[in-house]
Amino acid sequence: MDPFTAAALTTAVTATVSLLVENLSHLISYNWKLYTGLKKSCEDLYDEVRRLNAFLVDNANQRSNSTQWDVLVDRIRRTVYKAEDVVDKLLIQGKLDQESNIAKRMFHKTYKNRNFTEEINEILVEVRKILDENQHLFEANPTIDHHQAEKVVQEEQGSSLENHEVVGFDEEATKVINRLVEGAERLDVIPVVGMPGLGKTTLARKIFNDPKISREFFSYIWVFIGQSTCVKRDILFNILKGFTNSFDEFKNRNEAGITDEIRKRVANGGKCLIVLDDVWDPNVVDIVKTVFPDNKKAHRIMMTTRHEDIARSVNKYPHNLKFLDGDESFQLLEKRAFGVSRCPVELVEHGEAIVAKCSGVPLTIVVIAGALRGRTSEIDWKVVRENVGKHLILEDKLQRCVNVVRLSYNHLPQEKKACFLYFGAFPQGFDIPAWKLIRLWIAEGLIMSKLSGNEIEEIAEYYLNDFANRNLVMVMKKKSNDRIKTCRVHDMLHEFCVEEATRLTLFKQVCLTSDQDIQNSITCRRVSIQSSVPQNFISKKTVEEHVRSLLCFSSKQKQVDFSNIDVKLIPTAFPLMRVLDIESVKFSIPREFYQLLHLRYIAISGDFDQLPKLFTSFYNAQTLILNTSKPTLDIKTDIWNMPRLRHLRTNKPAILPPPTSSSSSSTNSCLLQTLSLVTPESCKGNVLSKARNVKKMSVKGNLTPFLETSKGEFFSNFQVLMLLESLTLLNDDKSNKSLHLPSAFSECLPNLKKLTLSKTRFDWNQAYRLGQVKNLQVLKLKENAFTGPSWRMEPEGFKKLQVLWIEMADFVSWEASNCPFPRLRSLFLISCIHLKAVPLDLAHLDNLQEMTLENTSKASKSAREIECEKKKKQADHPESGKFKLTIPY
Repeated sequence: MDPFTAAALTTAVTATVSLLVENLSHLISYNWKLYTGLKKSCEDLYDEVRRLNAFLVDNANQRSNSTQWDVLVDRIRRTVYKAEDVVDKLLIQGKLDQESNIAKRMFHKTYKNRNFTEEINEILVEVRKILDENQHLFEANPTIDHHQAEKVVQEEQGSSLENHEVVGFDEEATKVINRLVEGAERLDVIPVVGMPGLGKTTLARKIFNDPKISREFFSYIWVFIGQSTCVKRDILFNILKGFTNSFDEFKNRNEAGITDEIRKRVANGGKCLIVLDDVWDPNVVDIVKTVFPDNKKAHRIMMTTRHEDIARSVNKYPHNLKFLDGDESFQLLEKRAFGVSRCPVELVEHGEAIVAKCSGVPLTIVVIAGALRGRTSEIDWKVVRENVGKHLILEDKLQRCVNVVRLSYNHLPQEKKACFLYFGAFPQGFDIPAWKLIRLWIAEGLIMSKLSGNEIEEIAEYYLNDFANRNLVMVMKKKSNDRIKTCRVHDMLHEFCVEEATRLTLFKQVCLTSDQDIQNSITCRRVSIQSSVPQNFISKKTVEEHVRSLLCFSSKQKQVDFSNIDVKLIPTAFPLMRVLDIESVKFSIPREFYQLLHLRYIAISGDFDQLPKLFTSFYNAQTLILNTSKPTLDIKTDIWNMPRLRHLRTNKPAILPPPTSSSSSSTNSCLLQTLSLVTPESCKGNVLSKARNVKKMSVKGNLTPFLETSKGEFFSNFQVLMLLESLTLLNDDKSNKSLHLPSAFSECLPNLKKLTLSKTRFDWNQAYRLGQVKNLQVLKLKENAFTGPSWRMEPEGFKKLQVLWIEMADFVSWEASNCPFPRLRSLFLISCIHLKAVPLDLAHLDNLQEMTLENTSKASKSAREIECEKKKKQADHPESGKFKLTIPY
């Protein structure tokens, strides 16, 4: 085993040991009436495992190049897994022994007949033997700062990731764009072909976002294809989603129905461009061709592929992507390693030597630059230069790229390796929501820290930012506050993560392509099932007690009706599961489901209209993600009495329960941080008083009864939410009545940082009240959030606002002569079709960096005038920063 593989294995084992320590702590706290001598055995094991944990943490980085260490870690892994299985079963039995409700107890699997004392003592003997036999490794034991990651979080949290410029693709992009906008009036296909890591998708994105494309094509749509099975309906449905945001009504249509709908939209519009990214099957192009009517509008299909034969099968003259030359290679390394700064003179020679060995492959250069980012020591660059040479010598270009990926992975700190490999648990080409990834990392126990709560989530976000800064992760979308919203890894890095994680038994990716179950397919403790074919992948024979996580994805990032799955088999097959993410599986909740007492993360979908009371069984639950087809979801379970629940996310408004007598008298505070979505009726004083730790809240429903008058009782209930930072109000009233924004709004939400309003129909004369929210940084005013012909701004207010988004507003004039928004960075005006002009005073805002106008043509002239003023100022004062104006045609 190489030293870096050993380090990654140590990371996974250390995470498991940390969880074992936590569970033993819970175990000891139980009132043991039935197990004489067991508590003492558990306490002894707890003490020894804590020693083992400290030993692993302190020695991992120093000993990972030792063969003796490799053998030891593997031995520890097997012992710890055995202990974890016993302790988890014991926790279930202990919880059932405390359960007074016989009806609840009868639905749970019992382990009462097991001799736990004997099993614990056997494991205790083995742990002590490991420690005693390796006592010599404790000598000269280095001490490390366990809070180092936490300190880095405080220093780097919130720093924005730079928007990387594309290097060496200007000429390439011009050639392809010319082929797209010129040429025959008939439908044409332009393939971009090149080896993995050469930048096919990067070039395609650059072209897709070029203003010439938005001017030339009435519609332009991006569709990721990937290696998964070529399913015609999936491809067509993803194309249709590019034409409309209201695609739910088409979910049940067959291929012919979806094709007809697309053809109708193409026929009624102008020229259309469809980009197919990462094509592995020439039939994909044939499928897409069927959506184009037989006309002469010069429609185009652009595709990226690594296969020359596929490219030539659709066009005899594909665009072959070139390798970067020496200057372009160094320029790319410099930009990715130093951002806007120049490479120090003493490092130039090393940089040029490094890129010379990269053979002009952009991914290789980018990944190496990630390893060098923030390093200015000549010694560091010399080490990388030598290591790159070792990894790249006498290999073909593809293998060189793979080796560089491994080299960059090897440079990751030990505690981050398992988190990076976890990206492989998601399907290739999957846009991963950052919040989901972070919640999964935490539930899996992959974030090792002595901290908890908010702090551990900040560490997880720091890890994600670090991966992006190292160019190991592609940021697909950012939030308005510049934090990562969605991300993915390059195909080659994804393949690496899957292979390495499988080798380390971190997780197993199971791709089902025909009717089969997963019996005998699992040797890991985490399973990721990927399929687009509805099938029963669990049989009655499946019993995998060691499995702790089950992730199930459809290949096209959509829900699949696995209606023939007997979900009652899930608890039997995986009784000790901690993570269950099966949003793609549509099912009803069986009573057997409540046997899974260890669940920390639950993501499910179905036709349920309520969350049963029995959900309180999941006392370990941290995250609940619930998707239903019903208009609302009635929460019957006492969520206020779920001690570890931090995030409740539903796709439809949830009706929150009032506090029960037990939850009201509980001394433990509710840890909920996220409530999204909830009904307005749920926002009562006694309910919100239990949600004092909530940071993010979204309310959807008929707000008219609560905001028809200006008395402000509705918002007065929010005063108890002193930690609330993000609030979304979505009015679902069809009457179009104007609502009132109470004068005390800012007093009720003093710490609010982000506010989103939709269809609230407040009068623009009341908008100044939002400016009085002293900490407001992001304001999104969507579809008729405010109404009226004019917005005349007050001289004071919006002192901390950085992002302003106004969408589908009916105002005609906007006056800001007093130049508010001293910190405004970004302005978005979307479908404000009546607005005549953007206030020219905004040109004087020093911090304004970008302005986007979409479907707001009347105001485009004034926006260009602001752009001219900003450019003049930049010429006179270069330190003022760049300004970007975007007006798609």
